[in-house]
Amino acid sequence: MTKKGQITIPVELRRKFGIEEGDKVEVVEEESGIVVRKLPSIFDLAGSGAGKGDVEEIKRMLDGMREKDV
Repeated sequence: MTKKGQITIPVELRRKFGIEEGDKVEVVEEESGIVVRKLPSIFDLAGSGAGKGDVEEIKRMLDGMREKDV
């Protein structure tokens, strides 16, 4: 731990969990201690919602939001 509170994640764990320079991580407190988790990037999420929505339903929702803005 540095003076600034920075830590180093060992290379074995970075490789295992696919953490690379520039990736975002979150640090959360749990009952057992502190947990560091890699946050998904927009590329990790691409396609994750496929097949979960009806195009017409989404259009209706957007139209409703637009009406509220006017």
